Amino acid sequence: MMTAVNQHSRNQQSRELLREAWDDFIDNIQSARDAIDQSEYYPPDGDDRTLAEGYRYLAGFMHSAVERAFHDDANFPAFRNAISVYNKSTIDNADAIYFYAAIDGRQYYRVQAKLADAQHWRGQERASSGALAPQYLIFELHSGPMAGDTGDLGELAPGRRTGFGSLDSSVLQLGDDGQLELLIGPERPAGYSGNFICSRKPPRASDPGGDDRYADFISGRQLFYDWSREEAAQLTITALHSGGRQPAPLDSVRAARQLRKMGAIVRGQMHFWLAFYDRILNSRGRHQEGRYAMPVNGYNRPNAASGDTGGGMSTNIYAGGIFDLGENDALYIEARYSGEPVYTSLHLSNLWGESPDYANHQSSLNGFQMAMGADGVQRWVVAHRDPGVPNWIDTTGLRRGYLSNRWAYPELPDEDQWPTISARKVAFSDISGCFPADTPSVTPAERRTAIAERQSHVQRRFRVF
Repeated sequence: MMTAVNQHSRNQQSRELLREAWDDFIDNIQSARDAIDQSEYYPPDGDDRTLAEGYRYLAGFMHSAVERAFHDDANFPAFRNAISVYNKSTIDNADAIYFYAAIDGRQYYRVQAKLADAQHWRGQERASSGALAPQYLIFELHSGPMAGDTGDLGELAPGRRTGFGSLDSSVLQLGDDGQLELLIGPERPAGYSGNFICSRKPPRASDPGGDDRYADFISGRQLFYDWSREEAAQLTITALHSGGRQPAPLDSVRAARQLRKMGAIVRGQMHFWLAFYDRILNSRGRHQEGRYAMPVNGYNRPNAASGDTGGGMSTNIYAGGIFDLGENDALYIEARYSGEPVYTSLHLSNLWGESPDYANHQSSLNGFQMAMGADGVQRWVVAHRDPGVPNWIDTTGLRRGYLSNRWAYPELPDEDQWPTISARKVAFSDISGCFPADTPSVTPAERRTAIAERQSHVQRRFRVF
């Protein structure tokens, strides 16, 4: 039996261990904070709004790092929001739920959900009434660091991450009652014909004597089109090897490790993404133009998701640019695509990579929400105030920020069939002349109705009870 003296000594060791870990955590948070206003970390120009949003941005990484450091457990997993209205980052998609869960690819897991009407997943007309499943759903397995965790762009090097496969709504099998079940594991069980993603890969060809590789997490997106009717899928994940068991209680050694991990995540994310925007996207015009560089008031050439682009959904084609608009300026944008993307959108971001307030402003539009003419050309205008056209993208007062377009396909088309996009700055007074003559006008009352719909949907999408 432990004596009182020994217990006191052990408690003192625990206090010292946790204080040291806390001090390391604070040091990492301070290093993350430095990225807001110290030039060596490439922060955006620090006007009042930008500085205020920088501290919110930092707090968002702290919010998500608590969950990732203290509550991720591959033996007792749960799906969590990787990005939400509380921790926006990485030029996030205003139509998306980004979700993830930790797994051990050596084990088996079952993912389940009960979906609303999903007949549009098979190319059928949407049900005329009632709740709908999201426009698009995808699951993906990966290993390696989550994008940004290291704080070093070296994590984009080939081989630092491994993808293990994906399934999306174009092929996911559903039960007659809308029940979705997905099995994850290192080998498909004999006779199993349902939804399955393998969580194991053999050694790389360059390392034939190496070990098998196993997935560390499952991630994915739910993308919404009709914000008035589509309902989020309530996903659950069960570790089949630990059902009915309990995790071990927390101790000082594990808590110290988690505190250090939390601080490292926040520091890494703050440093990585600003470096990514500066060096990969060339957002400040300091480097030689590259494939992904974002021109001012224009677009880069559309490109597919890859490690070079910081990850992203594997079925997406992306295009991006930077808007920089004076009070009486606007940016007129046209895009053309071939085939039948299951999802398409345009949305904005501030220079930290946070999407603007898309609940209370029309700072994004997807393919369902926007008006398209008979010629099939996508047309938008980005402006600081409402010009009375359907496809207005509200800057929310940001003079400068990121433009991001996405087209998602069940299978990526050949590159010569990828979308094309262009933009030009125009005077606010010339906006109406950019659109076809049959473009309808939008009244202030109609705009308020659209905003009310957005407000309601975002509350439902990210409800916590």
